[in-house]
This record gives sequence, C-alpha cells and structure tokens, in this order.
Amino acid sequence: MIKDITIGQYFPGKSFLHRLDARTKIILTLVFLVFVFVCKNFWSLGLLCFFAIFSYLLSRLSPKLALKSLKPLIPIVLLTTVLQLYYIKQGDIILQWKFITITDTGIYTAIFISIRIFALIVMSSLLTYTTSPTDLTDAIEKLLSPLKVFKVDVHTFAMMMTIALRFIPTLIDEIDRIMSAQKARGADFESGSIIKRLKALIPIFVPLFISAFKRAIELADAMSCRCYTGEGRTRLRQMKMTYRDIVAYAVTALVCGGMVALNIIFEHLI
Repeated sequence: MIKDITIGQYFPGKSFLHRLDARTKIILTLVFLVFVFVCKNFWSLGLLCFFAIFSYLLSRLSPKLALKSLKPLIPIVLLTTVLQLYYIKQGDIILQWKFITITDTGIYTAIFISIRIFALIVMSSLLTYTTSPTDLTDAIEKLLSPLKVFKVDVHTFAMMMTIALRFIPTLIDEIDRIMSAQKARGADFESGSIIKRLKALIPIFVPLFISAFKRAIELADAMSCRCYTGEGRTRLRQMKMTYRDIVAYAVTALVCGGMVALNIIFEHLI
C-alpha cells in the first residue's frame, strides 16, 4: 500500500500535457480544484470527470498508474461515505435499523463527495506526473514574482515546495524499508486494537524523522558547498507560452462555462 502512493513523482514524456508551459499547468490545476467545489449536481460533476479523464488520456500515462494512485485513498473515501450516510438525515428514509438511518439524500451526497475526491486526486496528480521538479520550481517562482515587492523570498519558497514534492517518493521508500525491517524483527502492524496499532507505528516514525532530518542536513550542506544562493540563477530552458497553452486555456474555459450552465439548468435537481 505504501508503494502505491505516487504523489510527487515525475514521469517523462512528450505528450500534449508534458509540453505545456508549467505555469499553465499550475494555473489550470488550481482552476480545476476550485471548480470541483462549484459543481452542484451530477451533470456538472460528470462534465468535470469527463474533462479529467480526457486530460489523463492526453498525458499518455498508463491507466494502471491512475488506479495505483487512487488505491491508498479507498479507506479515506469509505470513511467519508460512511460518515455522510450516518450524519445526513434529510430526505426519504431508505433503511432504518436501531440508531442507523440511511436516506436518499445521504446516499446522493456520499456518492457525490466520493467522485469529487477521486477527481481532485487525479487532476492534482497530473501536475507532478507531467512536470519536472525544475520546471515546477521555475513556474512557481514566476507566478509568485509579484510578491517580491513585499520583500518575500519567492525563490526560496518555490525551492522549498519543490524539494518537499521531490522527496515524497524517497520518504515513501524509506517507510517501506523501515516497516520491512521492523516486520523482520517480529513487529505486528495489522492486528490488535487501534491504540495498539498506533503504538506499533512509533518504531517507524522515530527512524523516519531521523532519516528525514539527516537527508535535509546533507542536502543543505551540498547546496552550501556549491555556493548556491539562488541569486542571479540562470536557466537552461526559458519558459514561454505556445499555441498549446492557448488551446488549453480555451478548452478549460469552455468546460468551466459548461459546468456553470449545467448548475443553472439542473438547479431543481439539487
């Protein structure tokens, strides 16, 4: 399960999405994340999901990769679904047993939120799947450059965010290695009560934090030895907008406009 987490990984390619400007991908991802919460019915949400699937197909990435990235979220989605079924009491009663009451509104909301979570993960994952860490750093720095007026160290902030994303796969491998070592010593992470399982995780987090701090210190020393400050940094590739970015903005605008229209047309279905 740990190795199924693919957030932060980059998969090189030459697809339409790979060739988009990194700034365009960041902006359109943020727009998508906002409009996910604008959806008010299954019609607008369906249009958004179709757009997410279409975008994933444009990336030419393996469908197994998307399923692999969604696998760790299944427990969270199931928990969210159960909570929605339990706490929402509005609507017609479908099932009632003791203190459990399931309504049609609860089922509608549970399914709606579950699809919304999956759409969020798929689209946000596409950003790191199709954008190299270097391009991501440059794009964040460019987009946040107006903050330099307020004496904000934009480059350091962008570098911190990119390094954090870059080391997610490394930390995942480290967790898997530590868990394998603890299991070889007789550790049990799957049986017993919740409290017992949480206590069993302590031998994992302690070496993980030590390893993470050690890697951070080594990285800082390496950057310091190379006299890296970020000031006057030159770039091998300069970012520039192309016709692909214009097409991406236009298609996204049409999809967002269609979502708003579907929200208005089918407002009575809410």
